[in-house]
Amino acid sequence: MHNNTVKQMILAGLMLAMGIVLPITFHMVGLGSTFLPMHIPVLLAGFILDLPFALFVGAATPLLSSILTGMPPLFPVLPYMVFELATYAGVASILSRRKYNVYISLLISMLSGRIVAGLAVWVLANLFAANLPSPPVFVASAVTKGLPGIAIQLILLPPLVFLLNKARLSKKGALQVER
Repeated sequence: MHNNTVKQMILAGLMLAMGIVLPITFHMVGLGSTFLPMHIPVLLAGFILDLPFALFVGAATPLLSSILTGMPPLFPVLPYMVFELATYAGVASILSRRKYNVYISLLISMLSGRIVAGLAVWVLANLFAANLPSPPVFVASAVTKGLPGIAIQLILLPPLVFLLNKARLSKKGALQVER
């Protein structure tokens, strides 16, 4: 196994663990769906991991969290969250590799994830009879309720990505602090 693969696996594991622990903390005080704590490590994974590892973190984080903690609920929330978070991480990974501005990449990733979640909600409601609102209502409600979390992501993630880049944490996973 190559050194790069090992580093990517370690970073993916760290992001996955953060994606399980952060929501537990926020859900203890009933603020999980407002502050979106699972989204932070998933989006960060998109900025620091290669696409396959980023997608894995995005899809596996809500799945493992659901199995281990019951959050998110298995149906109907888990299916759309798997697609939403995998999209966040995947789009962030693709855009950051192309050297787009971190704010632009973050906004496009967040928008793409919500659109995919809306499509997943449509599939769940129409093909699996899930009791969910229409996709436009769902997306509008999710954005409105999650505004504090979206603000935190926009404030916290760009400087964090900048610091990780300054520490030379590249897409190849080479963590080398400048001397």
